Amino acid sequence: MGVLNVTPDSFSDGGRYLRPADAVAHGRQLIAAGADIVDIGGESTRPGATPVGADEELRRVLPVVEALAGSVRVSIDTTKRSVAEAAIAGGATLVNDVSGGLWPAAADHGVGWVAMHRQGSPPDMQRNPAYHDVVSEVLDALLRLLSQARAAGVGEIWVDPGIGFGKTAAHNLALLGHLGRLVDAARPAGAAGVLVGTSRKSFLGTFADPNSTGSLTTDERFEGSLATAVWAMTQGAGMIRVHDVLATRRAAALVGGLDPVGAPG
Repeated sequence: MGVLNVTPDSFSDGGRYLRPADAVAHGRQLIAAGADIVDIGGESTRPGATPVGADEELRRVLPVVEALAGSVRVSIDTTKRSVAEAAIAGGATLVNDVSGGLWPAAADHGVGWVAMHRQGSPPDMQRNPAYHDVVSEVLDALLRLLSQARAAGVGEIWVDPGIGFGKTAAHNLALLGHLGRLVDAARPAGAAGVLVGTSRKSFLGTFADPNSTGSLTTDERFEGSLATAVWAMTQGAGMIRVHDVLATRRAAALVGGLDPVGAPG
């Protein structure tokens, strides 16, 4: 899943693709690099982000959705039902929903849905995230969302542990380290698979350099992005959400060429 943010304030590429023509051009670059899905978002969900109205969000995303839908599977990254429905009408077939609340729209329109775990909301979610047992709590919450959506008739449901969404660096590492638990639980519960998104996120800078304060630039987080993407693949994640599609696609080809004991196939 290639990331395409049509926003002025996303943490990695805010402002780069705000003009529809620039966004469409970048979307085509993601497709050429091997993206199976292009995830289009018009409202930043980074920590501290300011919400935008539905009309503005639609103005940003709809021309891009309509332009790309004939060339690749399009996902709409939104928390608003009106935006999701307009994007679906424009050709989107997957709703990537960080709020965990848009499964009724996916059910009504017969499209796929990504259920993501989030503690808090973008303005406050990183102020003081706290859990008794982050792995069990995230797993339980996602399984509840999965059950609700399946009961409503959603046929394709992906579950996402929400790396960086109301989690400390330690929480993120715990979730990645126990990702196999989520994979093993989601499959028999009827999920299409597990989606993981760590690409360029700030916690990666904390571990990239012993002398780092965690303030690495987004571009300097590339190695951590790729390492965690490969880790997620080896743990059974079925979808990886990334900015750097070509490198991750090449890594996926290598991972897919390994047999169960790790010898080249």
